Amino acid sequence: MLVCSFAPFIKLFFVELLFTDTHTHLYSEEFENDSHQMLQRAFDNGVKRLFVPSIDSSYTSSMKALQQLYPEHIFLMMGLHPCYVKTESYEKELEKNKKKIKSNTYYAVGEIGIDLYWDKSTLDIQKEAFKKQIQWAKQHKLGINIHCREAFDEVFEVLESEKSDDLFGIFHCFSGNLEQANQAIRLGMKLGIGGVVTFKNGKIDQFLHQISLKDIVLETDAPYLAPVPYRGKRNESSYIPIIAQKLAEIHQVSIAEIAEITTNNAKEIFSI
Repeated sequence: MLVCSFAPFIKLFFVELLFTDTHTHLYSEEFENDSHQMLQRAFDNGVKRLFVPSIDSSYTSSMKALQQLYPEHIFLMMGLHPCYVKTESYEKELEKNKKKIKSNTYYAVGEIGIDLYWDKSTLDIQKEAFKKQIQWAKQHKLGINIHCREAFDEVFEVLESEKSDDLFGIFHCFSGNLEQANQAIRLGMKLGIGGVVTFKNGKIDQFLHQISLKDIVLETDAPYLAPVPYRGKRNESSYIPIIAQKLAEIHQVSIAEIAEITTNNAKEIFSI
């Protein structure tokens, strides 16, 4: 796979830039044949802090194996993805996650939330799972990582019910409008901005200049949602500088400023 180097972006005035990918599924089967090469490309492009969300317990061992190989670069989250909230299994999955979160080896609770694109029939138990996991995050002073698809009203309903000083996190792959962005920020969330910002019809690029950089973090959601010019192909963490460059153009600042601010924002959320 031919991947461009972004060396001109990551070294300015002989200072190496540090980027953070706040959401990347490194354990995906799509990386099983070249995961180490893929990670090296990310490191070479200055993406040296990668946060990995959980989907369900079947991926935990794969996540831990990667983290043990790259302990200075890979940091794990724990949560039950809303698409995996199933009537027959969600209570057992939540119980497993509750114990894992207590172990203090995870840096956030995620990805959690509500997804009504695939299955509206599980809305009630999705809400229940979302609410419980938010409460565990607050108990352990952890941020949350929110998945929301065709469910802004439902997600905001739960967040409003749990609103407090210890509610904070990231609204992953934010795809809403300016009003929804401001509501998410008011509720303690930073906006996870990924490849969609480079899409011609992505829409979020039309108002992001009105959102303070202190409320934004970078992400890929790899292997999904690759930025232009790789749209439609496998995404990977090495593409973070493309997203950063687009954000720099929108805010009319240097890519160095984007790298510094968004990495500091990630440090604030993940406490590392």
